[in-house]
Amino acid sequence: MTVLVLLGVLALVIGGCVCVVWAERGGPRWVRVVAAVTRGAGGLLHSARKGGGGNRTSGDGGD
Repeated sequence: MTVLVLLGVLALVIGGCVCVVWAERGGPRWVRVVAAVTRGAGGLLHSARKGGGGNRTSGDGGD
């Protein structure tokens, strides 16, 4: 079951990347919408990772 979920997530990621490339080349409206959602999700993941990662590694001084 876990493998099927991971395959589904992988298919969504690949589909989103394809839509981003297609939208850059002037695809239809629905492709531009999917590309915008994909970019937004990527931006959210990037900012969450950037903020969370900095807090974990910054506590190495002060002992």
